[in-house]
Amino acid sequence: MESFEQLAAQYEPMIHKIMHSLNIYKNKEEYYQLGLITLWEAWKNHDAKKGTLLSYAYSMIKGKIMHELTRQNKQSQQYFYPKDEFWEVIEDPSPFPAIDDNAQLLKRCGLLSANQMKWLQYTLCDQMSVKEIADKEQVTPSAVKNWRHGAREKLKIIMENNRFFED
Repeated sequence: MESFEQLAAQYEPMIHKIMHSLNIYKNKEEYYQLGLITLWEAWKNHDAKKGTLLSYAYSMIKGKIMHELTRQNKQSQQYFYPKDEFWEVIEDPSPFPAIDDNAQLLKRCGLLSANQMKWLQYTLCDQMSVKEIADKEQVTPSAVKNWRHGAREKLKIIMENNRFFED
């Protein structure tokens, strides 16, 4: 029995021929490696009583590469990855002006009570849930929900009066 390195060198043209016949022009190295791995599997599992290694390896390699092409094609159709330029031209759908400074945001919400301000800061700036805020402030989740309700009502009024947009 010869070594796999010798076998790989002998079957390299066949792998390239299969890739060429399947019109593979992207990721050639990846498909070549898949062909080598499949050749090794064929070499290990080949039964000489059932036929030659050449025909067995050829059908296995071509089948595996075709299966991988189909899998990647399905994946590319299922998922859409826009280019970076796409994200640069998208408009911000938010009605609020961009505010980089959390202190500036909190300053504009002066009508809120101290607890409502806590809810706003914990929710928007710290990304905390109602339960996390309740645990931190040592109150019930129901109390935090009341803060939230009151803050939302006042923020609606602020938005309607355009006070939010004033400097």
